[in-house]
Amino acid sequence: MRTLLAIGLSCLFLSCSMGPDYQRPKMEEAASFRMAEGSPDIPSLANLPWWDLLRDEQLQGLIKVALAENRDLRQAVATVEEFQARAFIARSDYFPGLTASGNAPAFGRKTVFLFPGFASPFNYYLQGNLAWELDIWGRIRRSNEAARADLLSKEENRRAVTIQLVSSVGEAYFNLLQFDAQLDIAKRTLQSWEESVRIAQARLKQGFSSRLDMDQFEAERAHAAARMAELERQMVHAENQLSVLMGRKPFAITRGRSLYDQAMPPDVPPGLPSELLQRRPDILVAEQQLVAATARIGAAKADRFPKITLTGLLGAASPQLSKFFTDPATYAVAGAGFTGPLLNAQMLGFQQDIAEAQAKQSLAQYEQSILVAFREVEDSLVAVRTARTQNEAQQQQVTALQSALKLAELRYKGGLANYLDVLVSRRNLFEAELAMTSSRRLHLVSVVQLYKALGGGWSPETDRSKGDSKGS
Repeated sequence: MRTLLAIGLSCLFLSCSMGPDYQRPKMEEAASFRMAEGSPDIPSLANLPWWDLLRDEQLQGLIKVALAENRDLRQAVATVEEFQARAFIARSDYFPGLTASGNAPAFGRKTVFLFPGFASPFNYYLQGNLAWELDIWGRIRRSNEAARADLLSKEENRRAVTIQLVSSVGEAYFNLLQFDAQLDIAKRTLQSWEESVRIAQARLKQGFSSRLDMDQFEAERAHAAARMAELERQMVHAENQLSVLMGRKPFAITRGRSLYDQAMPPDVPPGLPSELLQRRPDILVAEQQLVAATARIGAAKADRFPKITLTGLLGAASPQLSKFFTDPATYAVAGAGFTGPLLNAQMLGFQQDIAEAQAKQSLAQYEQSILVAFREVEDSLVAVRTARTQNEAQQQQVTALQSALKLAELRYKGGLANYLDVLVSRRNLFEAELAMTSSRRLHLVSVVQLYKALGGGWSPETDRSKGDSKGS
């Protein structure tokens, strides 16, 4: 047995691995993002933990619940556990397989073939079987490389689900705050239209205006009421979306800070483009899939070569239980097994072709994921910059329209202007105020989307526990 073990270890030390070794594909990288502002050497926005970016305490509580209860995240965690078990199974191929079997013909027998020391259905026997495949061609090593890469890809996928979940909760919450702000605007505008209708009715009775004035004001009042109903529907939909993200049945969401009280980072430096390759989970998922596909080429190639297995058998057998522990009852044997492909050699060649084609597919997917990542970052950067400018311009527009409406109402009440000036001014102000809330929400969401596009700065376990301690 010692000789057998020495032969096995010698073969392992002298063995090699078939197939190509993985090397990260070279990709062209720019010195900085095209739409970035400021120096690229400033630490990236993605280095912040999410609770330092999203400072609304109520929003932080919603995110914590979602991280604990979301079903998609639970599924991702269970998938990681599955592939951890698969990795352990693949690792067990490194070690010898040991099995035991026994027999006790307790219900009677009728035969003259009773040989002590030889296992048969008519003997009492107990034996152990040892089988150890020598990984001469590296098939087991390549299979373990693939299993480890599959596990790492699922780990990164879990992180991707976590980042997506945090950003989705943030975006849904900001949508809800936008609908709240727009609903307040619609209520205030509806009250203004009702006041205008009362004034128009009074002027109509006094003969200072026509029926057309009052009809127009009533039409605008109905329009504001319809917008209120639409906003209420959208608000409930946003609450239901948040409830599902949190793994709960639909319920009313408690708000924290208002839309205009949300803290905005003073700047949003994206960092260096090369950081994306090390941080974006979807890129890391695609890379680990490429690693696994590359390793499977070697495993498929090694399958085309003979397999050598060391075997051992140790046991005792006797037709009589009383003689089971005597020397004639014991037996042992050790040797080497050899199997190699013959008629199926061509099929194994096609299996290698399949593995190589799958590696090409994984390479294309990896390169595509990098291109998509850079596009999403650039889109988010320009969205942050333009949303900030757009919001500032719309604030100026609202201020100007508020002044215009006040003047038009004074002129209308004094009989110096007709209803059309008030109608147009109030309608323009209503739409401008709604648009200003949309641009404010767009600015907040753009920062969250940029944070997600950069890959975030937290891990599913350690950073979440820090967030819990910070929130407590």
